Amino acid sequence: MGMSLLRAAGYRRMPWKNGGGETVEIAVFPSHAGLSDFDWRISMAKVAGDGPFSIFPEIDRTLCVLEGNGIELSIAGKGVVRLDPASEPLAFPADMAINARLTDGAITDLNVMTRRGVAAHRVSRIDIDGAIERQAAGAPTLVFCQYGTLELEADGERADLSVLDCALVEAPPTVPLRLSGNARCFVVEILYG
Repeated sequence: MGMSLLRAAGYRRMPWKNGGGETVEIAVFPSHAGLSDFDWRISMAKVAGDGPFSIFPEIDRTLCVLEGNGIELSIAGKGVVRLDPASEPLAFPADMAINARLTDGAITDLNVMTRRGVAAHRVSRIDIDGAIERQAAGAPTLVFCQYGTLELEADGERADLSVLDCALVEAPPTVPLRLSGNARCFVVEILYG
């Protein structure tokens, strides 16, 4: 069991794969993997204009809108999906042609990606006012604080998260995660096997 606190000020900034903007990498595994050889990756990006998404072969992706009025995604073979901060996380293959259109100004999004056949993932958005407990289903499980303040406890370890901080928890599924505070967070479970 181990817990690592990833502070927002320490995230790595890098250009989008298609050169159309900048992404803020929150966490990646292996730790120094690039865009073509990661098992999993969590990042944020500001989308300031319409255009195509980068294509990532053999990658599954989940997108969540953190800020802004929304975005419409035209997904090949699936039609148009509109996302805004109230929408549930949207999972889709990252190797499909996807075109994005902003509905009213720039947005900031949260991206979770896993390499198909190596790992999978689940993303849950949770609003906390008080305390909740849930099992760590992934190995690892990451808790990203969108806003507010959040205390995370797991197996005797503790982390205090502020806006845009993330905690990475290496714990078996039997370990409960206790989340307390007043915050919106995203729990990302990375599933191997």
